[in-house]
Amino acid sequence: MQRLDLRQLLSQKLSPQQIQFIKLLQIPTAELEMRIKEELEINPALEEGREEPAEEYSESDEYEEEYGKDDDIDLNDYLNDDEVSGYKMQGDRGGDDEDKEMPIAMTSTLTDSLLDQLGFLDLDDKQYNIGMQLIGSIDHDGYIRRDLRSIANDLAFSQNIETTEEEIEQVLHLIQTFDPAGIAARDLPECLLLQLERREQDATTILAERIIRQAFDEFTKKHYQKIQSKFNVSEEELKRAIDAITRLNPKPGGAGASLTRVQYIIPDFILTNNNGQLELSLNSRNAPDLRISRSYADMFDAYDKSDKKDKKLKETVTFVKQKLDAAKWFIDAIRQRQNTLLRTMEAIIKYQHDFFLEGDESELRPMILKDIAEEIGMDISTVSRVANSKAVQTEFGIYPLKYFFSEGIATDSGEDASSREVKHILKEIIDNENKRKPLSDEKIEKLLNEKGYNIARRTVAKYREQLNIPVARLRKEL
Repeated sequence: MQRLDLRQLLSQKLSPQQIQFIKLLQIPTAELEMRIKEELEINPALEEGREEPAEEYSESDEYEEEYGKDDDIDLNDYLNDDEVSGYKMQGDRGGDDEDKEMPIAMTSTLTDSLLDQLGFLDLDDKQYNIGMQLIGSIDHDGYIRRDLRSIANDLAFSQNIETTEEEIEQVLHLIQTFDPAGIAARDLPECLLLQLERREQDATTILAERIIRQAFDEFTKKHYQKIQSKFNVSEEELKRAIDAITRLNPKPGGAGASLTRVQYIIPDFILTNNNGQLELSLNSRNAPDLRISRSYADMFDAYDKSDKKDKKLKETVTFVKQKLDAAKWFIDAIRQRQNTLLRTMEAIIKYQHDFFLEGDESELRPMILKDIAEEIGMDISTVSRVANSKAVQTEFGIYPLKYFFSEGIATDSGEDASSREVKHILKEIIDNENKRKPLSDEKIEKLLNEKGYNIARRTVAKYREQLNIPVARLRKEL
């Protein structure tokens, strides 16, 4: 038998305004302009421009009796609030000649470049189609990792072209002569050999080719004594050959081969040092002036003078009220975003004041999200949204906000040192080590302990890996 129960629950739910604020808070300045343009398109009550002098509007008693107090539209709520109708983000420089466009450098793709070079070859239709298939099979780093049999099957099924692996390899060798050198290689040794073949064939180049062909495994493991004995060469000859190999490009495709454009970082904050006084402002080039549309106020004035018994008129007034509410909420969210960003960044500057004065990494203090959240009286999730994808421009460069958050390492003096400071010292130790006898993690641990940093060997290994520094054996040089 069906049973009905009455239960009382207490739950928390985010209002639409809070959700809107959260979404605006986590996007960087570079994306804010696009978000504002979207809002301007869907809400006719919101418009760009500086505030115009507001006129006084009033509701008549007859209007109030017709629609009721709950449906009253007090234009003063929308048009006479200086904080809303003419809101402008702090730090905006203004001016007609302000550049509001993101600087974008347009470049051609690697695929386009290879196809252009393919067009200069004297190929028949079948060879040209094979060449296009091979170019389309090149990965983002410049390699062809699919075997030739699979490429032959692709040509047969997709383009009805019957071919052999030998024919495909002939076209592949032609593509491997294209720029950049080493392109379309099937593995790393072939990539390096393709680059060496374009160099002057002197004794150093010939020895480098022999090392790759006959002792590549020993080379990758840096077993230089075995290589020296195998080829019966002097240490100086081997050093020149190793230097020639290490200067080659292992990824001829490059990290940006699949990109069609490059976007420069636009900092969200600008920090200047004015004679020891740090001054913070928001970079708001992508945040135009926002205001409530004056034409909607004129519409209300017309409604007030018209016949208020018309039901269609009431529906129109309701629609306009919803758009005005949405515009007001959006401007409030932008203003709240500005205040939250500034409060969070000011707290970060307070914590890392010495670093922002000199730019010395050793001056960075341990700082976690909880520290800033307690300082500004907000939730950790709010601070996390501010720190995510945001950057600050200083006199020492542009830094992501995440750069300033780090854990603490105990020292002999009883104070905590930033993990970033420890990484900086670790990197200095490795940079100054004898490359013929690189330091092991255990020796680095002892050196750090001597400097007063209580750190374990496994932590040294973790920091070294985070800095993309290989183990001691792979750092060894002749």
